[in-house]
Amino acid sequence: MEQEQVWIQQALRGDKEAFTRLIEAYQTPVYNLAYRMLGNAQEAEDAAQEAFIRAYTRLRTYDPTRKFASWLLSIASHYCIDRLRRRRFNLISLEELPPWQGIASERPQPEERLIENQKRDAVQSLLATLPPHYRAPIILRYWYDFSYREIAEVMNLTESAIKSRLHRAREMLVRAASQADEDKMPTTIGAVQTARGGG
Repeated sequence: MEQEQVWIQQALRGDKEAFTRLIEAYQTPVYNLAYRMLGNAQEAEDAAQEAFIRAYTRLRTYDPTRKFASWLLSIASHYCIDRLRRRRFNLISLEELPPWQGIASERPQPEERLIENQKRDAVQSLLATLPPHYRAPIILRYWYDFSYREIAEVMNLTESAIKSRLHRAREMLVRAASQADEDKMPTTIGAVQTARGGG
C-alpha cells in the first residue's frame, strides 16, 4: 500500500518510528506464521522479534517491486526453518534498533478459549508432523493465501517445486490425520465399554 512504501522510505532514511509502524502493521501475521511453524508461543515471540530485527538490518536489500509482506514473511519463515533444524536461539544485540514493544498474539476471550485451543492444538499437531520445508509452503498457502509464485519467491524455489511440495505435504497430512484417528480409536472404544458397564 502507498502508506507502507512511505514508511519504508522513511525507515531507510533512519526514521525508527516509521519502522515501528511497519512492525505494528505486521506483528500479528509474523507471530502467527512463527507460531504455526514452531508450535510454541514463547519461541514464536522470539522468532517474530528476530524476523523484525533482520528486516530492519536488511531493509536496504528490499526490492520495492515485490510485496513487502512476502519479503518479511520470507525472512520469518527462513528463520523458523533454521530454528527447527537446531532448536536454539542465537541472541542478537538490540542496540540502535527501533523501540518496539513485545510481539504477542491476540488471545480469544476466556469463554472461547477451550474450543479455540482444541482446534489449534489439533491443527498444530498435524503441522508438527511435516518436515520444515513442507510445513512452510502449507502455512503460506492455506493461512496466508499466497499464490504459488509468491510462495516460490519466499522459498527461493520454482513454482513447479512448490506445487510438488504442497501435493506431498497434503498427502503427509492426510496420513497423519488418519494415524491420529486410529490412535484415538482404542480409547474411544474403551470409553464406550466403560459407559455401558462392559469390559
